[in-house]
This record gives sequence, structure tokens and C-alpha cells, in this order.
Amino acid sequence: MAGLSCPHFDATVEWRHPLKTPKTVVTCDGIRRVMFLISWIWIPIVLAAAGAQTIRNASQRSLVKSAGTLAATFVRFAYGLPFAIIGLLALAALSPGAMPEPNAIFFVWIALGAGAQLGATVFLIRAMEERSFVVAVAYSKTEILQIGLYSVVLLAEPLTTAAVGAIVLATSGVLLLSVKPGAERGTGIATWFSPAALLGLASGAGFAFSAVGYRGAMLALAHPLPWMAGSYSLVWAQFFQTLLLGGYLLLRDRAGLTQVMIQWRVSTLAGLTGALASLGWLTAFAMRSAVDVRVVGLVEVMYSYALSRRLFKEPVSWRESAGIVLVAAGIVLISVAR
Repeated sequence: MAGLSCPHFDATVEWRHPLKTPKTVVTCDGIRRVMFLISWIWIPIVLAAAGAQTIRNASQRSLVKSAGTLAATFVRFAYGLPFAIIGLLALAALSPGAMPEPNAIFFVWIALGAGAQLGATVFLIRAMEERSFVVAVAYSKTEILQIGLYSVVLLAEPLTTAAVGAIVLATSGVLLLSVKPGAERGTGIATWFSPAALLGLASGAGFAFSAVGYRGAMLALAHPLPWMAGSYSLVWAQFFQTLLLGGYLLLRDRAGLTQVMIQWRVSTLAGLTGALASLGWLTAFAMRSAVDVRVVGLVEVMYSYALSRRLFKEPVSWRESAGIVLVAAGIVLISVAR
């Protein structure tokens, strides 16, 4: 182990080459390049994760009629777990250093994140049954306001001015997206008490607790490589989720389990894209605060807009289009303010 003291850094950098090559030299300039990469690479990671999540949501939605809500939720975890394990082993083989070493605090946070994510996914799928694909996703994105609160209270992570501005813009966009079209538009506040709204808001609360739980797990793990921390945490999270929901379905809904096995192609797609999305989210949580990650993750609303138009043939009103523009403005603000 060698120590390297660099100007403008608060501490000595400890480094060990994975192959222990004597001639390898680590410079402060090299460390600065790595730090610069980490300062922005989380943004494309989140954009990719949101894209994978959109495909996963669509795949799960297509399973609801034949398998039921809980069984459709189950495929995300059960079919995703093998991909998560393969990803962890591949990343471990290609990365320097040892596997992350968990502690009790890590398991508390990962259990909170996994449990909240499971509940949030169930509520989101139910909301999609009540309302259009894109608007159901939009309701769930009220999580941003809640993440800001929970991050301050539970993780002691303060909100920056850019984060507050992005939350205001994005939440305004969600409010516009929540307005019902046509004859139902005059219901006003009552819109927020419709079944779709309540399910979407419950989904948002679950995803907010999930984001904060996973961010807490990343901080507790304190592994220097964010992709290793993310993939390791993903395996534990999906193991817990598969065990919990799989056990329930085995006892109460074996017909639903049979359906997701029969429709293994769609289930595998949902599992693969779900694992890729979760790996992206968790890796980003290891590099950036939960608020910043989830604000950029609102790009999923725009992905859902495009998918709903092309795949589900669902019309999108001008209010929903304006809402998407405001959400995009929030994403740009938090991205350039890094």
C-alpha cells in the first residue's frame, strides 16, 4: 500500500495496484482525471437506467392481465436475480481490490430499500391499470419531494440551491401531467384523490424510501468502486425481494407463478432490464445524492411518453407535453450544476 499526497485534496490517497506491478506510478494528475470522470459519469448511467426501467415497466404491464399484479411484480426480482449475480461476478473479475464487506448498518439500509421498492412497484403497476402508462409513471415521480425530506432527516444530506430549483420545476411538471384530459379535467383537486393518483402517490412514497435506503446502504458499504458497491447491493436486494414475494406467491397465488413461467420470454426481458436499471440506480447512488440521481431519473417520464405513443397508442395532451418540458428543465438544471 502506497500513500500519495495531492494538493487540493483533503487527505492522502491510498492506492494498491491490482497486479502489484512495481513500475506503475500513480500521479495526482491521474487521480484528478478519475475524480473528474466520477463527477459526471453518473448522469449517463442514470439516463441508461431510466431507459431500461421504462422497458421493464412496459414488460411488467403486459403480464398483469394474465398473471396478476403481484406475479408481474415478482418477475422483476426473480428473473433479474441471476443477471445480477452474473453482473457482480463479471465486475469482480474485471475490477481491482476485494469484494465489499457488509456490516449490520448496510443490511438495515438494504432491507429498507428492497422492501420499499417492492411495495412501490406493486403500487405503480396498479396505477398503470387505472390510468395511462405515462401518467401513472408521472404520479410516482412525486417521490422527488419526499426524497428531499427523507435525505435531510435520515441521511443528513442538505439540499443545494440547484436541487431545490430542480425539484420545483420537476414537481410543477408532474402537477401538469396529473391533470385529467377532456371532460374529467374539471374535477380539479379531486383528481389527486382518484384511485390512479392515490396508487401513484403511494408508489412515489415507496420509491422515495427505497432511494434513501439504497443511498444509505452505499454510504454504509463505503467501497471505493461505485459499480462494485452497486452490483453487490443489488444481489442482496433482489435476493430479499425474491424470497419475500416468492414465498407469498407460493402460498397464495401459484396460478400467477405458473403464468410468469409460461410467459418466460416476457418475464426474462422484464428481469434483465430490471436488473440493468437497478444496477444503474445503485451505482449512481454510490456517487451522488439520492435527490440528484432521482431528479435526472425523471427522464423516465419522457421515455414513457414516447413509449405510450408508439406501443400503447395512448394520446398525450398539451398539458402533459408542457409538464414533460418542465421535468426536462429540472433534469438539465441538476445536471449542469454538478
